[in-house]
Amino acid sequence: MVSAVFSGPKRAQKRVLPGFHLTLGYTLFYLGLIVLLPLSALLFKTFTLTWDQFVAAVASERVLASYRLTFGASFLAALVNAVFGLLVAWVLVRYRFPGKKIVDALVDLPFALPTAVAGISLTALLASNGWIGGLLEPHGIQLAFNPNGVVIALIFIGLPFVVRTVQPVLEDAEKELEEAATSLGATRWQTFRHVIFPTIAPALLTGFAMAFARGMGEYGSVIFIAGNMPMVSEITPLIIIGKLEQYDYAGATAVATVMLFFSFVMLLVINALQSWQRKRSGMPT
Repeated sequence: MVSAVFSGPKRAQKRVLPGFHLTLGYTLFYLGLIVLLPLSALLFKTFTLTWDQFVAAVASERVLASYRLTFGASFLAALVNAVFGLLVAWVLVRYRFPGKKIVDALVDLPFALPTAVAGISLTALLASNGWIGGLLEPHGIQLAFNPNGVVIALIFIGLPFVVRTVQPVLEDAEKELEEAATSLGATRWQTFRHVIFPTIAPALLTGFAMAFARGMGEYGSVIFIAGNMPMVSEITPLIIIGKLEQYDYAGATAVATVMLFFSFVMLLVINALQSWQRKRSGMPT
């Protein structure tokens, strides 16, 4: 009681860096101006449609076919990148070889390369008159101007997300645990399965989700190699562009709103996975 009386009022918590409220206000204003304002315009334009018009715009057979291709190809490409991205990250971290720096730089090439250039390059390689497509065409294998081309393009642009997410986790992994498992008689597969993989699993899932989210909204690298045939190789972003060219702005924003919803869900999943990764590594959330 006495100590409570003479202790006086609690001191306000002091922050190391001043100006928190000012920087927070600036951050919210900037995000509202750059992100929330355009998205709100998208939603307001969609609200001009009645419910039946909205359903007709986002659930027609052609649009549903584009959903299946966009989400299916993105999932398949992200799954392939999860496997081979892990292998690339493993080689870059665990081995030394001539030209390693060049290979490491090439991983980031899809980040720096314009997506249209990537699409044109892949088309030139995989078309029937290309270097690779010309060899496969006589055997009945077509990689361009069909859904196969969409998957290949999404694999190309999604690989860096997996590699750059898994690579730092592999670098920080405790090799002493691997040595202890080996000394106890564990095989390489057992060591990877029970020691290494549980450590990198959150990062691998994060990279998978990021590659999947990136593939959902990809346009430039896909448009040249897909063939853009309705009901076959037409992606959802192309549906939106087509509606805009037909001056169907409300229909375009309706389909864009559906893609916005799934993109937001993917961002929530990515943030949850990253939080899980930080908790497993002992980092503050």
